[in-house]
Amino acid sequence: MNRLPVAERREQLIEAALSVASREGIDGATVRAVAAEAGVSLGVVHYCFRDKDELLRAMAHTITERNLGRGVAAMPESAPARDLVMGVLHELWSNIRATRGPQLLTYELTTTSLRHPELQQVGVDQYVVSWAAAERFLEEVERAAGIVWRVPRHLVARSIIATIDGFSLAWLVDGDDDAAYQGLRLFAEHLSSLAVPVDEAAMLGGTAADEGDDEPRAEVHPFAAPSVASGVSALA
Repeated sequence: MNRLPVAERREQLIEAALSVASREGIDGATVRAVAAEAGVSLGVVHYCFRDKDELLRAMAHTITERNLGRGVAAMPESAPARDLVMGVLHELWSNIRATRGPQLLTYELTTTSLRHPELQQVGVDQYVVSWAAAERFLEEVERAAGIVWRVPRHLVARSIIATIDGFSLAWLVDGDDDAAYQGLRLFAEHLSSLAVPVDEAAMLGGTAADEGDDEPRAEVHPFAAPSVASGVSALA
């Protein structure tokens, strides 16, 4: 067995865990199965991850970043807001269609975390990362299109994630590519209508893009490795 730095070995094991879980579901992603997929001993897995919960959290973090991290990096320097939104929508939908197993795994990770109180933070982490990615996208559209949003950005971000979740889950159930894509396009058209040119917004006295933040928000914590072992049978 080749000796790798711990960080590289962790990445290898995360990839192995995602491969197994995408094929066989969360229940099939046992530590033994992950070790076999990666071609390492059980001891290597336990050395790289404090416990099974930490591996599950790392899987959730990785897959969430992949699901939502595409599209923004390729955004042009300047373009109309609608073109930017539609372009990212197309890339997002292409990614969803090409990764059915990982998409299903995303929802399995969420529901598994809800079933096990000691893993609740996994679901929270998924959405914290998702909302942050959506806000980054909205900020990039502001920059490239020279616009601001009519409503608070964090609320728009949550609407984006809720819509993607809804259409993606329905598509996993019925497999209707066209219905899912057209539904997402309809939402993208609505999202584009919330963009206001900066000059127009200045004449109107600003927008609500960064207002309304005095509302209380749920206390959530960004992704981090758990500080104590808890253990759960999901990956036993």
